[in-house]
Amino acid sequence: MLQLRPNCECCGRDLPPDSREALICSFECTWCVDCARTRLPGGLCPNCGGNLVPRPIRPAAKLSTFPASTERIHRPERCGGAVTA
Repeated sequence: MLQLRPNCECCGRDLPPDSREALICSFECTWCVDCARTRLPGGLCPNCGGNLVPRPIRPAAKLSTFPASTERIHRPERCGGAVTA
C-alpha cells in the first residue's frame, strides 16, 4: 500500500492525500508538480532516477482504516542534484 507521504521532499509543501499536485516515483519519493517541473533535472526523481507519475488519490472513506503517512521527508539539497541511487 502506498504511504501517501504528506509533503514535497524538495520544497516541503503540504500534499494531503487528496492532492492532485503530488507526484511519486516507484520508491514513493514524493514531489510537488511545481518542483518536478522547475527544479528536478529532466523531471526525474533525484533519489533513484525514476520517472515521476501522478500519485493516486486514496478515497476519503478509506483513510480512517488505511491512513496516509505522517512522516515528513524534506531534502532540499536533493533538488536539482545528481541521482545517488
